[in-house]
Amino acid sequence: MLRIFLLMLLTTGYVQAQEAPERIAGAMTVNVEQAKRLFDLGAVFIDVRPVSEWSWGHVHGAVHLELSERFAGLARPEWPREVPLVIYCDSDVCPRGAVASALAVKWGYKQVFYFREGYFAWMLQDYPQGKGLAGEVVAFSP
Repeated sequence: MLRIFLLMLLTTGYVQAQEAPERIAGAMTVNVEQAKRLFDLGAVFIDVRPVSEWSWGHVHGAVHLELSERFAGLARPEWPREVPLVIYCDSDVCPRGAVASALAVKWGYKQVFYFREGYFAWMLQDYPQGKGLAGEVVAFSP
């Protein structure tokens, strides 16, 4: 069932036409101010946007895991499940962050924060940003 849902969301027309859900079971939805507090506390930010959007800009220090085969990297057993993860896409009209948050919960992460407002809200607040290419994947440390 989840695979069918993922396939529907990842088809270009469907992803662009839908608004992201407000809540994800097992995750906490956070707004931009709450996301900033989590950033200040050292939470790991996961950016699930396409490579081109990542390279334009992202939350400073965020890990890029485009929602595709690479995102399955979060399922790796050696990554601690207690690490607070803040997962985001570009805005509340992008369901990729919701899908990624649901997957992180399914894989046993205990502190999943679904940043529904996404990068555009972060950028509008002029919070710390970075620019770079895809492939910047860091190992989580407890």
